[in-house]
Amino acid sequence: MSHSTLASFLLPDGFARPGAAAVLREGSLVAEAGRYAVRSVGDRRGRRATPYSGRGVPRVADPVILVPGFMAGDASLAFMARALRQRGFRTYRSHIHANVGCTLSAAAQLESRLESLAIRRGARVQIVGHSLGGLLARGIAVRRPDLVSGIVTLGSPMLAPGAHHGLLTRSVDVLVRLSRAGVPGLMSEECVGGECARQSFAETQLPVPAGVGFTAVYSRRDGIVDWRACVDPLAEPVEVTASHLGMVVDPRVIDLVTEALRRRAEESLPEVDCGESA
Repeated sequence: MSHSTLASFLLPDGFARPGAAAVLREGSLVAEAGRYAVRSVGDRRGRRATPYSGRGVPRVADPVILVPGFMAGDASLAFMARALRQRGFRTYRSHIHANVGCTLSAAAQLESRLESLAIRRGARVQIVGHSLGGLLARGIAVRRPDLVSGIVTLGSPMLAPGAHHGLLTRSVDVLVRLSRAGVPGLMSEECVGGECARQSFAETQLPVPAGVGFTAVYSRRDGIVDWRACVDPLAEPVEVTASHLGMVVDPRVIDLVTEALRRRAEESLPEVDCGESA
């Protein structure tokens, strides 16, 4: 068996890679996508039956950026973004077309994107991150609480980034070999086993600053990562019954994400001075 390029510190004691058969649980993605389709049809019928003047929904002030997981791009979160927009959120893409590059570089790109959005909207941004996207979100929340009002992570193994299925480990190894061969823009050995990996992991272990909401969504049915690694002790944990991939389309999960985002937006509203006027 060949040696993985992943550093051992990314898989601390107490966590484990899901077994080979665990990936079969991801087959429920079909049912989860089906639930989304059924919900969408029902929503469209409801809107058509509602007078046009009553179709509007209150606009939520906090902008929301959605960050995809490993090997995925913004398109993977399109269904969730659509559902959030229908509920009054302003959603934005991360501009990550395929999350396969250096984590530190991706974090720097995302931070720049957040700065742009915060300036444009005049408000801090909430981040919804799926899997690796959640790790990026947590690291940025630690560094830049001036830009981030809250984060919601979906199946993000923050406590043990290496606690993922062997299929992902082999995918990482392939990316590293391609990087060695000179293919640009891919994870290098430094990104998964060197100082770059150590720095990224260290940031996800630091306390989230006060004033930044943190909700960690996890599923014991996750067939890709060890669900225990997703339960950050500093977060509000929310358990769902969905596959790892299905978290981004299951309407039950989207409802929970909506609730977390809305609650955080309400908490961050400026207080109104109710003192007596002169």
